Amino acid sequence: MEGINWGDLFTAMDQFLLAMAQKHGVWVYITLFAIFFSETGLVFMAFLPGDSLLFVAGAVAAGGYMDVYALMTLITIAAILGNTLNYLIGSWLGRKVYDGTIRWIDLAALLKTHDFYERHGGKTIVIARFVPVVRSFAPLVAGASGMDFRRFQLFNVAGALLWVVSLVGGGYLFGNVPIVRDNLGIILIVGIAAVLGPLALAALMRVVGAWQRPAPAAARPLSAQPRDRD
Repeated sequence: MEGINWGDLFTAMDQFLLAMAQKHGVWVYITLFAIFFSETGLVFMAFLPGDSLLFVAGAVAAGGYMDVYALMTLITIAAILGNTLNYLIGSWLGRKVYDGTIRWIDLAALLKTHDFYERHGGKTIVIARFVPVVRSFAPLVAGASGMDFRRFQLFNVAGALLWVVSLVGGGYLFGNVPIVRDNLGIILIVGIAAVLGPLALAALMRVVGAWQRPAPAAARPLSAQPRDRD
C-alpha cells in the first residue's frame, strides 16, 4: 500500500494505524483482521504485535479515526477464527507436534505452553490470551491434546471477548486523556517492557540455575563420589 511504512507496525503503531485509516479507509480494518487472525491462528506468526496493538487501536479509535464497535467486532471474530484454525491444525497433527520434526513449530514455546495447559486445563485458552507467544500455541496444544471442540469453543469465545473488549476498550477510554495521548510511545515501551521483562528474567534465572547446578553424581570422577559409610 502506497504511503504505508510497515516497519511502523512494530515501532510506531499509532502512526501506522493513523496513516492506514487516513489514506486507505476500510483497509485498516481488513489489515487488523488479518494481523490478529494470523497471530492467533498460525504459530509461526507469533511475532506479530498483540496486546499493545489492541490498546493503540482503541486509542486511535478514540480520536475518531475508526469505529470502536466495528473494531472490537472484527478483531474478536479474527481472534476466534484464528484460535479455531490453530486448534484444527493441532488436532490434525496430533502428537506429531511434540516430536520436533515440524520445523515451523518452536518446540521450547510448545512445551512451555503444554505445561501451562496441564496446570490450568481449559482455562489456559482464556488466560493465554494475555500472554504473548503462549497465546499463539495454546489452541495448538488444545487440539493436539484432544480437548473437546465444543468445550474449546466456549473458552475460545470467552477469552477473545475478554481480551479484545478489555484492551481496545482501555485504549478507547484513555486515548483522549492528554497525558496518555501525548506519551503513547513511552507508554508502549513501558508496556512491552512489563510483558517481556518477567519472561527475560525467568529465562536468565533458569540459565543461571542450570550453570550453578552441580553435575550429576554419575558424571563425576569416581574419586569425587562420596564413599558409603560403614
